[in-house]
Amino acid sequence: MEDREMQTRTPEEVYASHGAALVAEDLDKLVANFAEDAVVLTPKGVLYGKKGVRESFTRLFADLPKADWEMKTTLFGGEVLFLEWAATSANSSATHGVDTFVIRDGLIRAQTVRYELASNDL
Repeated sequence: MEDREMQTRTPEEVYASHGAALVAEDLDKLVANFAEDAVVLTPKGVLYGKKGVRESFTRLFADLPKADWEMKTTLFGGEVLFLEWAATSANSSATHGVDTFVIRDGLIRAQTVRYELASNDL
């Protein structure tokens, strides 16, 4: 997608692209949805730029490889998106997942993410 096309995407279109890339575990497409100067805030710290975005999703996919994702709440308020989610992979599960996004000019400018990770071992 060309830069001009990216800039005209609605928050809903950005979210749809983000969700498809997440399910496919496509790091390049995930990172492409973020601005160069994006900020990702997690309980483990603040990550900056596309490099930080890639690091954040690399960690998420290590925690939850090939996960099944369940979106419990999806709310748009203009350029702000709020998500509640859960995910299950072969070895682990995430509950109480909460993300917020600020989406402006067709790109994610900021994201917060938090989830509780548990092993599926009995």
